[in-house]
Amino acid sequence: MSLEIIQASPQSTLQATPRTGMRHVGIPASGAADPVSHALGARLVGNDISCASIEITYGPFEAVFHCNAHISLTGAVSEAHINDKPVPFHETLKVRSGETLKLGHPTAGLRTYVSVGGGLKGEVFASSPSTYLPAHLGGFDGRALMSGDVLAIGEASFHLPDEPLRTPSELQLPFTNAFALRATSGPDFPDRKTDFWSRSFSATRRASRIGIELDGDFPTLELNRNLPSAGIFPGALQLPPQGRGFLLLPDCQTTGGYPHILQVNRSDRHLMGQIRPGDSVMFLKRTPDEAAADLKQKQELLLTWMPDFRL
Repeated sequence: MSLEIIQASPQSTLQATPRTGMRHVGIPASGAADPVSHALGARLVGNDISCASIEITYGPFEAVFHCNAHISLTGAVSEAHINDKPVPFHETLKVRSGETLKLGHPTAGLRTYVSVGGGLKGEVFASSPSTYLPAHLGGFDGRALMSGDVLAIGEASFHLPDEPLRTPSELQLPFTNAFALRATSGPDFPDRKTDFWSRSFSATRRASRIGIELDGDFPTLELNRNLPSAGIFPGALQLPPQGRGFLLLPDCQTTGGYPHILQVNRSDRHLMGQIRPGDSVMFLKRTPDEAAADLKQKQELLLTWMPDFRL
């Protein structure tokens, strides 16, 4: 059982859950840039979230199926067709052998997820099939998908009901071109810059799964120099010497020496994977206690539909 890539966006990769236990040797967790959308897609086709899906950056995308399959589309919404018939997002879809799935460019958001019942088989490294492009690990030969690639599909272990599953409306995230991310001050945040939290920044074209550059009125730091390297995680906003912020994503480095001025809270980190060049980004100030409460609230909402998923 398989599907064949006819056309892939510049960065379509196999992604699943993050890998753990490798940061001490400089290998990040990776995994889906928008883990909530990946998990919603897995739920619709009866997969465990450890099963790989295709993460499509901006589109377009086209693939032909060489078997009957159940699939789902989640994340950034675009025009979608199976054999020229329009199909919806956030619903279990049936594909017959020989049929073609086509996706266009999303109107808002950046990454779309295609999940297939049984999961897509990728190379497992450190207990995860997620692709880490800089080191060519996991996924499909450790690289982005290309025309002609044939992806093996696993055996589905879950019997789907006759009626298609649909994501509850309250979990269908409405992406826009403006993002407000809840965050706490980082260790190098300038105490006197309270007006920072009211500012809006613009995502530049320097963007990848490693991170997103933000342009705008960033503070001039007294310690605007390289610092001793320290551990760094996705969601960190660093301020390199050139004065533009850099927001770190799942493939980011494990240590860094640039000033770490804030940390996007775990409750909102999944949204970072949907920021595209030109989008506006602002940060909403939270205390550590408020961040914990925000996470608890969102986690409880997600657990109503995905009892095994954790942000």
